[in-house]
This record gives sequence, structure tokens and C-alpha cells, in this order.
Amino acid sequence: MTPALDGLRVLETGVLVAGPFCGQILADFGAEVIKVEQPGVGDPLREWGREKSGGLSLWWPVLARNKKSVTLNLRELRGQDLLRRLAASSDILIENFRPGTLERWGLGYDELSRVNPRLILVRITGFGQTGPYAGRPGYGSVGEAMGGLRHVVGPPDAPPSRVGISIGDTLAATFACVGALCALHARERTGRGQVVDSAIYEAVLAVMESLVPEYAVAGHVRERTGAILPNVAPSNIYPTADGQMVIIAANQDTVFARLAAAMGRADLATDERYATHVARGGRQAELDEMIATWTGGLEAEQLDAVLLQHGVPTGRIYTAAEMLRDPHFAAREAIVRLTHPEVGELPMQNVVPKLSDTPGRLRWPGPALGEHNEEVLRGLLDLDADELAALVANGTV
Repeated sequence: MTPALDGLRVLETGVLVAGPFCGQILADFGAEVIKVEQPGVGDPLREWGREKSGGLSLWWPVLARNKKSVTLNLRELRGQDLLRRLAASSDILIENFRPGTLERWGLGYDELSRVNPRLILVRITGFGQTGPYAGRPGYGSVGEAMGGLRHVVGPPDAPPSRVGISIGDTLAATFACVGALCALHARERTGRGQVVDSAIYEAVLAVMESLVPEYAVAGHVRERTGAILPNVAPSNIYPTADGQMVIIAANQDTVFARLAAAMGRADLATDERYATHVARGGRQAELDEMIATWTGGLEAEQLDAVLLQHGVPTGRIYTAAEMLRDPHFAAREAIVRLTHPEVGELPMQNVVPKLSDTPGRLRWPGPALGEHNEEVLRGLLDLDADELAALVANGTV
């Protein structure tokens, strides 16, 4: 089946995580994503993450999957001209440089839109294109801190922690992708492209629920609470007899009644100390201790069976090992295997979400540096072999 974004051409000039993750989403759904990299160097992410022997990054094949790699030196005039020519036949250009960088290279939106009025420019930065902080360097960690996430992550008796992935970058990239698709839809009416301005700190702020009005209206400052949300009970990690950890989420009144029945304590559901959401929230610690005592007497398999029998939401704390052998993951193809020229079989997460009629799919892992120079530069720009060889010789490509 033809993917949803088939026929869409995207130029990706960003590096590391934020810009490239936006490109990954678009590529997963069938867009032709041409990743533009510095000749001889490439995206630094080619060297990030855990490595296989020989220095091969195992992060790069995931983030750069389904993309074509072209090398262009955007710091010199000839490289800038070639990007301009590529932009003339593209739908989207993604960048995550510091504001003003494209403009210094003669590649700002005003100039690019003169070449291609339908072009959509996606710009991902730490603080956005405007405002007093626009010129600051802004990595994902800084956006997570200033957007409010770091303050609420971790145990209450420790300094602010971090989520173990680049969540600020990927949130900004996901919102940038949403913005790009909105701009594409608007282009159907107007015939013109526009700028999508996605700031990391704002993307983080966008998912912070009621944190701001809780302070502004009620004077409440959310703090770090570890594995729980205060006054939402029971919803926590509980131990099992065989040393595993299990999530049980039974904070809704009807679900708590089912948990109480599973524990052989149906009386808890009508006990005024635990019968309502508010009452349970006020006795969160003692309720968690009671549940932990019960779960600690059962092995994980037994606990899972009895909770599911009573319709109580539960799940184990998975690592990659559990994911790779879980039958539900397999049935939904949540993890798929590509063939990598150096690694061989390479498992990675599949496309999300699933579309019934125009699904995305994985076609190849992250490409070698400049692997598609010939195809793109000669095919799209009509360069002949001598011209391409000269560009390579002078460091433009």
C-alpha cells in the first residue's frame, strides 16, 4: 500500500536529535527525506549512543532510517546554492541551528520562499525564533529544565532528575512534525508555505498538564514525588515474591473495587477510608503499604493472572529483553528487524501510529555518509559526472 506521505520531499539539515527525529517521523510515513550532512564529518549522532565493536553507533540506524544521505558544505557559497536548488523542488526543509544561522548562509525563509513559495520551513530551537532568549544555545536538557519537567522528575529527597531519553528534543520534534502537517494542509487552501517555529522549552511546557494554573490560581507548586502522583491512589510500583516490579493502576473507584476483590478484601471498596478517590488520596501511603504486602506474597505470573482476571490494569517494568520476547509486541510488530550491512539483523521500534489504509513502514536503516550523493545531486539537479567530481574535490560535497 502507498504510504500516507508518498510524494512529499523533505530536506533535513538539522543535526543530533530534534531536527532528525522530525525527519524520521516524516520518513516513516513515506516522505522522501534527504538528509544534508557536512562532508567528511556527518551528523555527530553517527558516533553517539552505545556502539558496536568498530565504532558503529546503534542510535544512528534508528534515527536516520528511511532517509537518504547527501553531503553539502553549507558554509560555502557553492553548497548554499545547491541547497537552494534542492529547496526549489522540495515541500519541507527542517533545520535546528541557532536562530540566524540560515540567514547568515543566505538561506533564510525570505530567500527560500522566493525560490519556492510553497516551501514549508520547520525550525526547531531551544527557545524559538523570537524573544530575548532566542539567541541562546538551547539543548534538550535546558528546555526540559526551563519547561518545568526536570523539577518534577525524581524522588522528593534528591535533586531534580532526568528522564532516561532525550524527551525534550523528541517532544519538540513531534510538535514540529504536527506543525509541518498543519502547514501542508493550509497550503492546500493558500498555495503558500510558511514557517513552523518549534521551541524545546515550549514543547515541554505543553505537556505539563495543570502545573501553571495550579500555581497561579491555587498557589501550589508541584514537587518531585518519585513513582507516585500525590492523591492519585493506588497507582504505584509494587514488589513481587520473585523480585520483580509491577505497576498497578487502580485509582478509579470502580477499578479499585476490582482490585479489592482480587486481594480478597472486597470490604475495602465500601470502607469510607478508601471508598472514594479523595479518601484514597488522603491515605495513599498506608494503602500502598497494604497492597505491597499482598503483591509481595505472589510471584509475578500469579499476580498478573489474578489482576487480569479481575480487570485491573497492570504491567511489568520492561527492559528491551522483555520487549523482544513479549507475544503482544510480536503480534503487533511493535519491533521490526532490518538488515544492516555491518550489523546484520538489526531490531528497532516500528512506525507509530498504525494507519489502516496508508501505513508507514521501515525500508532501510540509517545510510552511510553521502550514500545518495549520486542519486540526488545528479538525479535532481542534473549534475554530470565531471561536475560532481569537481564538487567532491573542492570539499563542497
